[in-house]
Amino acid sequence: MSGEWRVASGEVRHYRDLLVWQKALSWVELVYAATREWPSDERFGLISQVRRACVSVPSNIAEGCARRSTPEFLRFLSIARGSLAEVETQLIIAQRLTYLEDAALTRLLDSADEISRMLSGLISKLEERTK
Repeated sequence: MSGEWRVASGEVRHYRDLLVWQKALSWVELVYAATREWPSDERFGLISQVRRACVSVPSNIAEGCARRSTPEFLRFLSIARGSLAEVETQLIIAQRLTYLEDAALTRLLDSADEISRMLSGLISKLEERTK
């Protein structure tokens, strides 16, 4: 099957089995919900940037897993982690521009931190496999 991986916690038959992918997908929904409240004049600016970058996180996890090559998977996981940091920065900018309340920013950043830790853990496990 495409994107089949075995990790320390058990067999992953598909990228959809990866908890980090599932969490990233839920995070996309949260980010989209938050950006609906932003000013309409940001539709082609910050809203578009944030949405594209947050969609990139689960998309790169899926694409990397489907490549069926550990080095390729690692590369795409690194890209996903970079996109995550990009969105975190953009969310902080949105909060500074008063588009996002402090509590909403905290929730989104807490979720992003959890995803980042999960990505780092998966990267570490895969790197151990390549040694």
